[in-house]
Amino acid sequence: MVNPIDTSKDIFERLKGGEPIRLNDPEYFKINEIVNRTLSLVSKLNQSGDIQIIRSTLRDIIGKPIDESTMIFPPFYTNFGRFIHLGKNVFINHACSFLDLGGITLEDHVLIGPQVKLVTENHPLDPTDRRALIGKPIVIKRNAWIGAGATILPGVTIGENAVVAAGAVVSKDVAANTVVGGIPAKFIKNIE
Repeated sequence: MVNPIDTSKDIFERLKGGEPIRLNDPEYFKINEIVNRTLSLVSKLNQSGDIQIIRSTLRDIIGKPIDESTMIFPPFYTNFGRFIHLGKNVFINHACSFLDLGGITLEDHVLIGPQVKLVTENHPLDPTDRRALIGKPIVIKRNAWIGAGATILPGVTIGENAVVAAGAVVSKDVAANTVVGGIPAKFIKNIE
């Protein structure tokens, strides 16, 4: 059974709070406006070969300053962008995809390998409500490294100094100073 829409809070507050957002929400147009703008800016970012233009365009996408020490290699994909928070000395390699309606935070010194997917959005299992969006944040703590082709799912926190092996699918929090890998990702070893 689908609950009525609570419009006492802004759609973005409800989205960040993990409430289901449905297509018939009277404020859904606000999401679409940002998505349309973001898709245009992503196209501009991906056509540039100039690191300053790339950084400037990414700043326009996320709506916040980006430290000069942060580097991104295109292509880069995001559907929303406004809920991405980047620390200092962050490196994002080629062909990464950030679905950020639930919020993505990359703290200082995070390394993101090529073709990494950070997915903060999910849908209800109930087929009658499946088109609703449910956002849960992803937080990648200081100095963590996400290997090539890894996928981080909604609601996951990657601990400080942790390593996610290439190709892993992470559905649960990763402790600090550990290495995880596999599908689903499991503990491999501690980092000494």
